[in-house]
Amino acid sequence: MTALIDTGVLLAVLAQNDYLHDVCTLSLEEEEDPLLPSIILPELAYMVARDIGHLTWIRFLESVLAGELPLIFTTQADLKRAVKVMRDYADSRVDFVDCVIMAMAERIDVKRVLTVDRKHFSLFRPKHCEFFEISP
Repeated sequence: MTALIDTGVLLAVLAQNDYLHDVCTLSLEEEEDPLLPSIILPELAYMVARDIGHLTWIRFLESVLAGELPLIFTTQADLKRAVKVMRDYADSRVDFVDCVIMAMAERIDVKRVLTVDRKHFSLFRPKHCEFFEISP
């Protein structure tokens, strides 16, 4: 099954001392068809450089460039939908990246998200399914 990957899962995978490292690594390894939304890269870059180190970020990017995680790119339509989602969920102060991931999921008909942000992804009611299947 295809799944979109949120920032927190990859941060935990890259940070071996993270308390979620093992469960996130296992979840990613068991996923048949994980997709890396390009929208998470700047956020992940900042967190990895701040918390883990610059060389870890470089090695991660090299693995992406080698094809280990297929990239999916944000479209203008995704951004337009994300703005609507942010308005709809303004009281919950939902994160921009989460809204774009939701829009991408709707566009490509993906019902599964790898995330440690259960609060926001459990709140979402996407157009293409009743709710997201969340892992880990």
